[in-house]
Amino acid sequence: MPRVFLYGPWADPLVWMRITGAGGVADNAILPGHILRNNADEDLPQIAEQSGCAVEGVVVDLDEPAAARLSSLQAAFDVQAVSRTVIVDGASFAAQTFVPYALPDGPEWHATDWTATKAAVVRDALCELAGLAATHPPEALRARWPLALSYAASYLRGQAETAPAALRRDWGPADVKPERQGQPYAWFFAVREDDLRFRQFDGSVSQQVRRAAFLMSDAVTVLPYDPVRDRVLVIEQFRYGTWLRGARNPWLLEPIAGRVDPFETPENAVLREAFEEARLSLQEDSLHAVGHVYPSPGAVTEFLYQYVAICDLPDGSEGVAGLDSEAENIRSHLISFDQLMTLVDTGEVQNGPLALAAWWLAAHRAKLRDMR
Repeated sequence: MPRVFLYGPWADPLVWMRITGAGGVADNAILPGHILRNNADEDLPQIAEQSGCAVEGVVVDLDEPAAARLSSLQAAFDVQAVSRTVIVDGASFAAQTFVPYALPDGPEWHATDWTATKAAVVRDALCELAGLAATHPPEALRARWPLALSYAASYLRGQAETAPAALRRDWGPADVKPERQGQPYAWFFAVREDDLRFRQFDGSVSQQVRRAAFLMSDAVTVLPYDPVRDRVLVIEQFRYGTWLRGARNPWLLEPIAGRVDPFETPENAVLREAFEEARLSLQEDSLHAVGHVYPSPGAVTEFLYQYVAICDLPDGSEGVAGLDSEAENIRSHLISFDQLMTLVDTGEVQNGPLALAAWWLAAHRAKLRDMR
């Protein structure tokens, strides 16, 4: 049974218990002559030799299945197993640990440098990958990691939100009883499948049902509006989902949109996406919330933070933009408010968030123009 030294977020109890199983035991340990450095690409610290330093962590004993899970996990992060001498309660002995193939060159990592939110996001994302490691190859785990972080951040954001219940019943987590959980598909995106029971309106518990959903991160949309010129900026791009449905024209008119990165706020995401997709520099205090909603809650976890942004849209503001790294080819259009509403009425606007933003703007336009 191999003994393994885990450090940084890997030493979080929830993470190593997910790797070892419910019966796992860990001992606090020290690895002398080493330091942890940040690795910006992975949002995880990596270990490097450095005299006069020491890394705190835990030592765990792994059975064969747990060792295989950890090996798959570590392979996803391009590290290799090496033997090192660790110290537990003053006694020295050899244990495996994992070091990167390329030495990290970032600043020294300290657990105290992380906010509680960032630590929780990384922990939950690692737990997701640990649950997948027995059934998915390292390349799938590597592809999943960025969205595992985003999904973990979205899940924690959802748990922290208020849940008004003026009309709907005041349901809670105890009203859903999961009995089996699986994740049959995981790559960049993932599909979650559960057998569960839920509380019914008469107070009884339902029969067991199977549900599956697409695991997505939170996202933002923003419709820029110039109240002086009474015009908006919309974007146009090819959409794979509409093409799969057989749409005769899979290029859609949309608001600026994108996923919320793991360690940013929805408002920060709006500002970033506006610049990436339309070269617009928006201000956070110019954002007006249109409505924060689930677009398709029966089968998709995505939650949308939707805004209209007051800004200056002079002639020449339109163009083609997008990130080459994401193969984005996005054209922006400057159109009048009246033309926007005509496009909604004729059905040329088929994007739900754009239609909602247009109707919100119709309801609030006079007030916004009075504020200019």
